[in-house]
Amino acid sequence: MAASSSSMSSSFSSLFSRCSVSHRTLLPNDSASRIYAPNSVKCGMPEPIKYGNGKPIIPIVNEPTLPKFLESARLEKSVNRDSSRLKLFSGTANPALSQEIAWYMGLELGKINIKRFADGEVYVQLGESVRGCDVFLLQPTCPPVNENFMELQIVIDACRRASAKNITAVIPYFGYARADRKTQGRESIAAKLVANLITIAGADRVLACDIHSGQSIGYFDIPVDHVYCEHVILDYLASKTICSDDLVVVSPDVGGVARARAFAKKLSDAPLAIVDKRRHGHNVAEVMNLIGDVKGKVAVMVDDMIDTAGTISKGAALLHQEGAREVYACSTHAVFSPPAIERLSNGLFQEVIVTNTIPVAEKNYFPQLTVLSVANLLGETIWRVHDDCSVSSIFQ
Repeated sequence: MAASSSSMSSSFSSLFSRCSVSHRTLLPNDSASRIYAPNSVKCGMPEPIKYGNGKPIIPIVNEPTLPKFLESARLEKSVNRDSSRLKLFSGTANPALSQEIAWYMGLELGKINIKRFADGEVYVQLGESVRGCDVFLLQPTCPPVNENFMELQIVIDACRRASAKNITAVIPYFGYARADRKTQGRESIAAKLVANLITIAGADRVLACDIHSGQSIGYFDIPVDHVYCEHVILDYLASKTICSDDLVVVSPDVGGVARARAFAKKLSDAPLAIVDKRRHGHNVAEVMNLIGDVKGKVAVMVDDMIDTAGTISKGAALLHQEGAREVYACSTHAVFSPPAIERLSNGLFQEVIVTNTIPVAEKNYFPQLTVLSVANLLGETIWRVHDDCSVSSIFQ
C-alpha cells in the first residue's frame, strides 16, 4: 500500500511533464451515430491546439484503456469482466455518453423502447429479458430535469417488474442536489425527496458523479457510489506546459473550499485562493474580495458545476483585477443555462474545461471550451461494482 501511495504521489507531482493525449474532433453536421475523426496531439508542443470551424476539441480516449490515474499498482488485482449477467440500458438524456461507456466495457446497450404519448407521458418497455441480471441504468437528470428524472424512475420500475436481480441507477449528473438543506423558512429539501423517489421506484444502488454536496449521499437509504471526476480533469491538465510554481487553485466561493483544496493537493500541491462572494438570490452572485495571492499566476478555478456562470465569471474578472496572468475554469457538470455561454466566451478564460456528464449542445460550443469524457471512468466503476470490488480505492 505504501508503494502504491508513493507511486500515486509521484504521478501527480510530475503533473506537467510532457505526455501524449489522444483526442477526436467533432465533424461538421455530426449525425446521431456520433462519427469522429481521430487525430493525435503531442503535449508540450509550442503551438496551441487548433479549433476546427470554431468548434472545441473534445479529448476522448478512443481505446478501451484505463485513464492514466487508474494505471496504478493498487489496481493490479484483475476485475472479473464476465458480462453474462450484466445489462446496460440507456435513457434518452445522454445517449452518446452511454454508448461510449458500452464501447469501453465491450458491451452492447440493452434494447429498450422509450417514447412519449401525445400528452407527454413516458412509456417504457424493455426489449430483452433482465430476469436475474445485474442491471445498470444510465441516465443523468440534466435539463429538462423533471422529464429525465421521471423517465429514470419509470425505467427503474420496468426493470424491477421484469425481475432484475439488482438495479443500479447510474446518474452522472444528480439534479436537485443543490436543495440539500434549509437556509430560509418554509423551504423544501428536494435532494432528500428525490433520493426517496429513486429508492421507492426500485433502485438497489446509485452511482453518481460529483454530487453538489457530500451530505446528499446520506439522504439515500440504499448504497451510493460517489465517483470523483477531478482526476479526468487532472489528467488533461497534465498535458499543459504550465510551470507548477506558477499555479494557484481558486475556489469560486467559500462552500467549495474543501473541493478546491483536494484539487490543489493533487495539482502539485498548488497554493489555494478563495473568492468571497455575497449571494442576493438564486443564480445571482456578487463578488466582494479575494483571499490569497494570484498576481502573475495561472489561476485554475474549480467548481462542481457551471450553471449560469455568474459566480465563476465574476470570480474570473476579480482574478484578472488582482493580476492573474491566465484563468482556467474547471467543472464537472456543464449545465450552461443562459446566459452562461456569453459569460464564458467573453475573453475572461484561457480555457473552460468540463466533462460530458451532461451533453453539450452544438449551439453552446465556443473556442475556449474543452469537453472531457468520463466514459472510461464510469465504465471501470461499473465493472468494479458488478464484481464487488472496491470503488473508493480508485480515488485514493
